[in-house]
Parts: sequence; structure tokens; C-alpha cells
Amino acid sequence: MNTSSGIQELKARLARATAVTVLTGAGISADSGVPTFRGPEGLWKDHRPEELASPEAFARNPKLVWEWYNWRRELIATKHPNPAHAALVDLEHKIRNFWLITQNVDGLHPLAGSQRLSEIHGNIWKVRCTQCGRVTVNRDVPIAILPECSTCQGLLRPHIVWFGESLASEDLQNSFDALRSCEVLLIIGTSGVVYPAASFGPIAKDNGAFVAELNLDPTPNSDLVDVAIQGHAKELVPQLLA
Repeated sequence: MNTSSGIQELKARLARATAVTVLTGAGISADSGVPTFRGPEGLWKDHRPEELASPEAFARNPKLVWEWYNWRRELIATKHPNPAHAALVDLEHKIRNFWLITQNVDGLHPLAGSQRLSEIHGNIWKVRCTQCGRVTVNRDVPIAILPECSTCQGLLRPHIVWFGESLASEDLQNSFDALRSCEVLLIIGTSGVVYPAASFGPIAKDNGAFVAELNLDPTPNSDLVDVAIQGHAKELVPQLLA
């Protein structure tokens, strides 16, 4: 199926659907200029992300970890939602049973206006107290180092799921419920090879959903979905609602 016919098929499916679930990854944010923080561009002071994004790293040197997150926050603060983010907000308003699952932590989906969503890896603009567990929004750039909880003066950490940590059970449950009940699943800007996201397509398909992949390049799952369309999310997603 070529790109044009794939888009037409997907548009027809979306027009009939009453339940749609969307999974987004780094590709949709890349169209807003957000770095992937992988490979050479992810290096910060010769540290790789996996060396800093862990409970062990934070326990060992919280100041260093917060300096790194300050750098990331400063980069992301200059970025804005793109037409793909806006189109998904429009889709949310049109579809009665809609759920957005994002692997991105940049907060661009809620900034665009998305409300029915699970940020399964957390949000870089939220902080969590290491003592009382209170989660709050903090958009300070730069954030104080080391930041303290206004309730108990405990040390704050980024509200991010780090390497070795489990995803929030509520986010997972909401995601799985949406995947099992949707008629259409859109997978946008992610290779979908890392668990649990790798299981999302098969779960939806096993429950009868039409699964579509929109990504800049083919992925290992491109042959497993009903339609795979290559291109920029900021161009493809608005076309689906035009």
C-alpha cells in the first residue's frame, strides 16, 4: 500500500471509529526540534544518559543529575508543540473514547492541550519528593540545585521513570484498557521495540484493532501492522484529519 492509499484507508477508519488509542515516541517531538538525547547528541560532559538516569546515580550524586536535567529542561523550554500535537488534540475532541499514550517526557502533549493521556515515562516539568512522595509541577529554568519539597523540605527528584524503575501502575492500567478497547491504534514516531511499548501493537491487534504506524523510517514492526506510512509526523498527522 503506497503512502496516499495508506492515508486514505486510515482516514476512513478514523472517520468511522468511536474508540482510538495513540502511542507517540521521540519522532513527534523531534519535529519540534527536541533532541532524542541518544547517541552523540545525548552526551553531556562526557556522560551518557544511562549513566545519569538511574536511582543509583541520583543517590550517588544528586547535584550532577540535577545539573543534567537542568540542561535538558533549558533545551526543551525553547520548543513548542507542532501541528501533529495540535491534530491529536483535535482528534481527542472528536472521538468519544480516545486515549493518548506517550513515551516522551517533554510535556509537549499537555502543553498542546491533550487531556486524556498517560505519560508513561513521566514528565520533565514535574518533580517528586524523595521523602513524602508529593508530585508537583515546576517549570523553573534553571531549577534550584538542590531543590527542596515545600511540604517537608525533602530532596526533590525529577518525576521521570529511570532505568531500573517500574512504570506507574495507574498509567499502565489506563494504557492497557485503552489498547484492548480501541478500534484504531496509531503508533507515531516510535520504533516500538522497547517494552512495554513493544507489546502495545500486538495487544490492540489481538483485540481486533486496525493498527497504523507513522514513522520517519521503517521499523521492525512495519511488516506487522495493517498500514505503515513513512514521513514526518507534523505533516502526516494533520493530513489524517483534513
